Amino acid sequence: MAGSGKDSARVRLEVKGPVAVVTLNSPPLNILTADVLHDLSHQLALAAANAKVRTILLMSGLEKGFAAGASIREMATMGPRDAERHGALGQGVTRQIEACPLPVVVAVHGICVGGGSEIVAACDFVVASEDATFGQPEINLGVMPGWGGTQRLPRRLGPQQARGWVLLGRSVDARTAFDHGLIWKLAPRADLVAEAMRLATELAQKPPLALAAAKYALNDAIDRGETRGLTVERRLWSQLFGTPDQREGMTAFLEKRPPVFWGRDDWSRDSQGFPWAPRILRRTPPQVPRPRRGRRRKSKL
Repeated sequence: MAGSGKDSARVRLEVKGPVAVVTLNSPPLNILTADVLHDLSHQLALAAANAKVRTILLMSGLEKGFAAGASIREMATMGPRDAERHGALGQGVTRQIEACPLPVVVAVHGICVGGGSEIVAACDFVVASEDATFGQPEINLGVMPGWGGTQRLPRRLGPQQARGWVLLGRSVDARTAFDHGLIWKLAPRADLVAEAMRLATELAQKPPLALAAAKYALNDAIDRGETRGLTVERRLWSQLFGTPDQREGMTAFLEKRPPVFWGRDDWSRDSQGFPWAPRILRRTPPQVPRPRRGRRRKSKL
């Protein structure tokens, strides 16, 4: 095993033949703080820049799971401006994975929720152990996915399943995630890394330029319009910060109690600045377009 580039205690990079292994290693559960995101972006860039590397394998070095998502403690007091910057950082990492010219395989075990699930959705192949648990619980915190989840999940799972993941915020077991289309292959926990490495090694034997071209073309076909979608997602996500429900949701999480959300008592006021506000605040009923009348043809005598 040969080391490559600068190593980080939070994110490690090792090169095994043609495969760069990037390992999240930030106890207790790879909470994706800004520092971890910066380290992950740095190690991914080093891996992609190494001419000997043909494939990237992303995994966790912790026993409990892959990643527990973003740091609620870090985000709880953010306003829209800080949230916009933080959302741009998270989206930047997922976009970096997706746009990388090398195939990215991710090995997932245990807990993988929130931002961790969004990182997984940006990878090319997901190999998961049977004990893996996925989910987008942001709705239970008074916000929504903000690192690409609303854009990639509909493309990977289909619109209906994506609505279930995002709007209900429930946990999803590995078998269900496999049935929904997120996971390429399920493996026993003991075989997870070996299975993921086997797939990464197989990809490394393919012609790298053709792989990069094919990946680019696939992303263009599947994700056309994603750049605009990510901008919309980040704007809406950041606008939710500072709202009563976001404050309550994240405070309740940190205090380990059930949240009591604000409701719609001041819906018109709270909706200001959101895309649906003009439709809600408009008091006049929508105008029904009149049917178009065709011109009368002159009868031929």
